[in-house]
Amino acid sequence: MRTLPLGQADVGLLGHRNSYFQDVLDHDGDGPFWQAADHVDKVADITVPASLVGGWYDLFLPNQLRDFQTLRRTAPDTPHRVTIGPWAHWAMAMDGLATREALEWGLALAKGEAPPERAPVRLFVMGEDKWRDFPTWPPPGYEPQRFHLQPGGTLATDLAADSTPDDYHYDPADPTPAVGGVRMWTLQKYGRVNNAKPEARPDVLTYTTPALDKDVEVVGEVSAEIFFRSSLPYADVFVRLCDVDGKGRSTNVCDGLISLTDADETTCATVQLWPTAYRFKRGHRIRVQVSSGAFPRFNRNPGTGEPRATAVTLRAATQQVFHDPEHPSAIVLPVRRAS
Repeated sequence: MRTLPLGQADVGLLGHRNSYFQDVLDHDGDGPFWQAADHVDKVADITVPASLVGGWYDLFLPNQLRDFQTLRRTAPDTPHRVTIGPWAHWAMAMDGLATREALEWGLALAKGEAPPERAPVRLFVMGEDKWRDFPTWPPPGYEPQRFHLQPGGTLATDLAADSTPDDYHYDPADPTPAVGGVRMWTLQKYGRVNNAKPEARPDVLTYTTPALDKDVEVVGEVSAEIFFRSSLPYADVFVRLCDVDGKGRSTNVCDGLISLTDADETTCATVQLWPTAYRFKRGHRIRVQVSSGAFPRFNRNPGTGEPRATAVTLRAATQQVFHDPEHPSAIVLPVRRAS
């Protein structure tokens, strides 16, 4: 992934180039090349019960949950279900649960028998580390709450006062590294890991709440609105949600990235993070990281506007993150309503 140009990277076995890797570089995700492989419009036509099994750190989770919502909307009386655990895509625990689903649920249906009753949505709530059942996705009873970035690296539900933006230097020749999080392969370290090393880098900003006086439960879709400006028109904005325990150890919960093409103008970068189910315990702190990459999970933005496959020049940039009443940068968390 450090090869320049990236299209010359040898990613195949025994020295052979990987044609799929080249196709990904050469064709945009929403372009006509991929239409034959896109079956999103066919999900609504499924009439048999479907069981979807995924993980909070699964590469395909957002689209899988989109499909589940489509199934529930178009066939509300069909017993579709979804199960999400603390896994990446190919995790042994997920494979075992999917096998049990096939035997206990799918086999019963195939025999014309009633499978064991269960709620349509079963989620492993991280932080609490318990399985919980819900009637829908997103679950009812959770409302979006904005946690605003503040001067001095703090995070709060109040709007920030007038303040100057924070800045950092991003150099694609020394890209901000990816640690843990979403992974395709479980041979890589995935999921929740210690974020001490990336948070110590000068190209990573952090914003943290005071210690929580009560548990905060977050279940559903997570997004961020970051008011951002770069010295270059082309930049990435990476946002990561973390849990900081009583000993100061920061572990990642979910994250996401967006690429900007007008980054030299102050703009609101709307970042869709991975969905999650997480309980921040009393005494812990909620943290948000803002940076410009997570390499090599995301290929590095060269800063030149050249196609990623053919870019050979890397340009460093100065990035700014704003937090004031006119630029209310925030992460938006689906928080459980007080009962």
